[in-house]
Amino acid sequence: MPHSPKALLLESIHPVADAILTGAGFQVRRVAGSLAGSDLNHALAEASVVGIRSKTELRAVHFAKHPNLLAVGCFCIGTNQVDLIAAEAIGSAVFNSPFSNTRSVAEMTVAEAICLFRKLFEKSAQLHAGKWDKSASHSHEVRGRVLGIVGYGHIGSQVSVLAESLGMRVIFFDIARKLPLGNAQSRPTLEALLREADCVTLHVPETPQTSGFMGQKQFALMKPGTILINNARGSVVDLDALSAALRSGALGGAAIDVFPIEPAATGDPFTSPMQSCPSAILTPHIGGSTEEAQESIATEVAEKLARFWHHGSTDTSVNLPQVDLPVLREGQLRILHVHRNVPGVLGSMHTLLAQAGININAEYLQSNPRTSYVILDVERFEDPKLLDGIGAMPETIRMRTTSGPA
Repeated sequence: MPHSPKALLLESIHPVADAILTGAGFQVRRVAGSLAGSDLNHALAEASVVGIRSKTELRAVHFAKHPNLLAVGCFCIGTNQVDLIAAEAIGSAVFNSPFSNTRSVAEMTVAEAICLFRKLFEKSAQLHAGKWDKSASHSHEVRGRVLGIVGYGHIGSQVSVLAESLGMRVIFFDIARKLPLGNAQSRPTLEALLREADCVTLHVPETPQTSGFMGQKQFALMKPGTILINNARGSVVDLDALSAALRSGALGGAAIDVFPIEPAATGDPFTSPMQSCPSAILTPHIGGSTEEAQESIATEVAEKLARFWHHGSTDTSVNLPQVDLPVLREGQLRILHVHRNVPGVLGSMHTLLAQAGININAEYLQSNPRTSYVILDVERFEDPKLLDGIGAMPETIRMRTTSGPA
């Protein structure tokens, strides 16, 4: 194992990650924005682990070119920006933070609903333009309004609780059966929810099934004046259709935080059919961008990277089989072996160790259809040929070792 592993952190990850990784023995290099092309390849050349957010893309070509890349930390919820199969193919573990910013997104969603029902952004814009309009026309309390939540997961369910505390009536639709919180009620279909809700908020992942699933047909089902909020993924809403519905008055307002194509860095130009739409709140993908959420995400992912480096733990990894053993005991060696999932590999490792007179003290193996990962804790030994023999097995994808205290 390299004596001074290097961690590359991109996209202004919260600095608490630096302290955690430095404390774990990493040399940390920080880049404020995202990288691509030759700049990204150059930066990855010496990195053992890399931390990214949503803008940097790591594709098959990057993993093929940089087999030294042991792990990827996605300091965000999603992992769509990473080719997970390509990472798995070189034994590179990918971690994310799926729940740390749920409260931030939930709070913004509820705040946007209030702003849209009260027309606060329009009133503010009028005052900035020198126009005083104190009319209450089309301004409503959220109390008593029906909030329709599409996707009742960690964020959707928090939105549900917050909305009920404001007196809203909550209905939801999810493709999986979910336990309602409070007085929320499920609806059997998306269509049933759309016909009933006064405000629809989306909290679904990006999948082939959700791509463009909110468009002209769905908007036509919604009651006149309904509000739409999308703080989920940019691909789930047809923005041309939404723009048309807002400009015609069919819908009463929208809040959009995510877009199909987003600028790579702060200051880059941005265009969208939603610009200049009436009653539209547009924000630059900041649903989870609070200091509290970013610190929590940075802490969680950095700790996962450090634990993987020192102990081999793939617990919560999104692409490798999840394996975890207690902290290595004194005087032992830990063998971390990622290999193709074919019969006989573990037996061959046992044979090599037994022939060398090495006792196995702990072992944990997990597999998926393509890949297996095993952690072996053995008595410490000084035979480099034995490790070379294990690493040279034709099924080996990646092998490394770590040691307990002497």
